[in-house]
Amino acid sequence: MGRRLLLFLTIIVFFAFSFFSEVESASFRIINKCRHQIWPGLLSGANSPPLPTTGFLLNAGRSKTITIPRSWSGRIWARTLCDQDSDGKFSCVTADCGSGKVECGGGGAKPPATLAEFTLNGADGLDFYDVSLVDGYNLPMLIVAKGGSRGGCSATGCLVDLNGGCPSDLKVARGNGSRSGGVACRSACEAFGDPRYCCSEGYSTPDTCGPSVYSLYFKHACPRAYSYAYDDKTSTYTCAGANYLIIFCPLPYTSQKVLGARKDGAPLPLVNKTMMYLSTPRSGSSSFSGPTPSQSIVAYVVAIAVAFFLFCPCLHAL
Repeated sequence: MGRRLLLFLTIIVFFAFSFFSEVESASFRIINKCRHQIWPGLLSGANSPPLPTTGFLLNAGRSKTITIPRSWSGRIWARTLCDQDSDGKFSCVTADCGSGKVECGGGGAKPPATLAEFTLNGADGLDFYDVSLVDGYNLPMLIVAKGGSRGGCSATGCLVDLNGGCPSDLKVARGNGSRSGGVACRSACEAFGDPRYCCSEGYSTPDTCGPSVYSLYFKHACPRAYSYAYDDKTSTYTCAGANYLIIFCPLPYTSQKVLGARKDGAPLPLVNKTMMYLSTPRSGSSSFSGPTPSQSIVAYVVAIAVAFFLFCPCLHAL
C-alpha cells in the first residue's frame, strides 16, 4: 500500500511539474525563408534567465524551436555572410556579435541589424514585442503571435527588402565601391552621429526628437516597425500567453497565408504595398531575398496600365 501511494504521488508531482513548466515557458520558432544561410543570434536582458543557445546556423528553408522562459526579455536577430578564418575565428559581414564564435555568448548585434525585441510577462501579464530598425536593417523579418489569450496579438515586422533601395549615404556594401550590392542599410544615427538622429544630448526627449527623412524611409516601407527611438505608439505590440514565430525573409505577397483569416486590429498596415518591389537584383548573387527581376517588371507594367486605364479620357470615351 505504501509503495502504491508513493508511486501515485510521484506520478502526480511529475505531471504537475510538466504542466507548470509548459505554462512558465514560451515557444519561439525561428524560421529561415531566405534563399541563403543565416546565423540567428540571441541576447538576454540584464536580469533575464539564460537561454539554451545564443547563436546557431540555420539553413535556407529550415527552422529551429527554442523554449524561452516566461520572464525573459531580450533581442533576436540574424547574421549574414558569415565565415571562419584560418585561425578559426568566426565573423559575419552583417549583424556580427563579436564573439568570434557561432554562439554569441552575451554579445549583441553590430549595427546595422533588424531586431526582434521581446519583454515577456511584463505589465499586466502581457508580452511586449516589436521589430526595430532603430539600429538599421539587414534582413526582412516578421513576428507572429500564436495562441495568445489577451492583448492585440498583432503581427509586426518589416517584410520589404530595403537593401536595394537604401539611400547611398546609408548603404552598406559587401565589397569596395558603391556599385557593390547592398547587404545592409544603416540608421542615420550610425551613419552621421548627429544627436538629432540619435535622440541624444539636446534631443533626448519625445518633444525634441522626431522622425527624420531617413527614418521615414524605413517607416514608409514598414509601417509597424520601430523607425527611430520614440516611435512607440505605432510600433510596440502586446499579447498574453502566446508562442511566437520569428520569420526571416517572409514573402510580403503571401504573408496572409501565415497570418490566417483572423482580423488584425492594428491601426497601420503590416506592409506598404507600394514599396514591396524596392529591391534591385544583385548580379551573380544567390542571397537576393526579394522578388525576381521579372516579377518587378510585371508589377510596374501592371501599375502603369491600371493608372492609364483609370485616368486616360480617351479610353473612357470608348
